[in-house]
Amino acid sequence: MRHPTILKLCLAGTLLLAGCGENGSSAARKALRDVNAIDETNLNDVMLTVADPKEAVAYFRRATAEKPDRIDLRRGLAKSLIRAGLVAEGVKAWEQVATSPEATNDDKVEWADALIRNGEWKKAEAVLDQIPPTHETYKRYRLEAMIADSNKEWKKADSFYEIAAGLTTKPASVYNNWGFSKLTRGDYKGAERLFNQALTYDRSLFTAKNNLVLARAKQRNYQLPVIPMTQTERAELLYTAALAAIKQGDVTIGKGLLKEAIDTHPQHFEAAVRSLRALENNVTN
Repeated sequence: MRHPTILKLCLAGTLLLAGCGENGSSAARKALRDVNAIDETNLNDVMLTVADPKEAVAYFRRATAEKPDRIDLRRGLAKSLIRAGLVAEGVKAWEQVATSPEATNDDKVEWADALIRNGEWKKAEAVLDQIPPTHETYKRYRLEAMIADSNKEWKKADSFYEIAAGLTTKPASVYNNWGFSKLTRGDYKGAERLFNQALTYDRSLFTAKNNLVLARAKQRNYQLPVIPMTQTERAELLYTAALAAIKQGDVTIGKGLLKEAIDTHPQHFEAAVRSLRALENNVTN
């Protein structure tokens, strides 16, 4: 019943524009351009978030070929290349964006991130050094922390991790990375504390759970921590504890943990079975 009313309104709008002559035509063209711009913006956002990464790369390659002066499209291409795992190409794309006259400090941060992903740590550090210290963002400090870690500048790393954690509402991954840094330094208690902190923000973060088991195992505490876990996760964490025990010479404990992991897993746990078989063969030999 509503269709005639909508049709009348549409016709009225058309007649109004037609009655305005050239001004009406200009207004109509402007309205269409505005609608197209909104549609394109929405499509760009979709391509950068939920679209298949390869499809997004193809889309932004076409778009930048048609409109090479649009820096927002070139940013979209650079982001899409990284999402698609085409890191080397992504580095080049971000370099082109970050060195253009329209570039922002965030573009340089993204370029540094791409360089780190490509293993170019020194160049990434040089890019971050170009950014003024007043540009304080979560991503910038997370990257600064990672570079300080790679240089074994532990005090700087700790400082940057702490700042990064304070600049986001979802710091679980920061605490996990910080904990792993402590783990590599041999500060196992500090690592354990940080992994626990990561899990208070994201109880589903399995890497933090696994790292927590490693930190405890390094202290020869092979009992699983009291944290939320699925049956499959429990089996995998027991397997992690088992391997850590064996590596540290606690073979009997490790063997028992392997058996428990196999019994716990809801399916056939091939990796644990192979490890147990290899351990038993070595003991027999």
